[in-house]
Amino acid sequence: MSDDHVTLRPMAEPDLPLLERFLTEPEAAGPFQWHGWSDPGVWRRRWAENGLLGEDGGQLLVVTGAERHGFVAWRKMVASRTSYYWNIGAQLLPDSRGRGIGTQAQRALCHYLFTYTQVVRLEADTEAENIGERRALEKCGFTREGVTRSVVFRAGRWRDGVRYSMLRDDVALDDAVNSSAP
Repeated sequence: MSDDHVTLRPMAEPDLPLLERFLTEPEAAGPFQWHGWSDPGVWRRRWAENGLLGEDGGQLLVVTGAERHGFVAWRKMVASRTSYYWNIGAQLLPDSRGRGIGTQAQRALCHYLFTYTQVVRLEADTEAENIGERRALEKCGFTREGVTRSVVFRAGRWRDGVRYSMLRDDVALDDAVNSSAP
């Protein structure tokens, strides 16, 4: 990495072609995120609607210096009439994987969400075979909750997933603004 400090920032219109690659290039999506061809225009429509930052979730670009690596995302999961939590994830370009960037980005996203939203729980899911993402989540401080059997259909078969969680009390937050968050 040219600058090893991972930061998150809101998407800008020139970033949209990078996001579209995850929907049009199997190599960019990677073996665990390619689920077939998808509408690449979905990113542009969502960006035009709210800049990919809404009340029910959002996406932020992952960067080191001027290099763009992919994005982190979160979406609202309603637990009951009176409570919700965030489900988070990350998607990186092939050259950015295996370098610790995803771990740093997800850690920054967790800090951001616990600092600027009132949720008490963050959740992340990945395929059981995705060892790299499982390690990244554990390095971030997520706790493995269990296996969800046959939860994802990809490449012609059903696959097991692993669910992780992090609670607000699991992390130390300070009153200072996190420099790696937007």
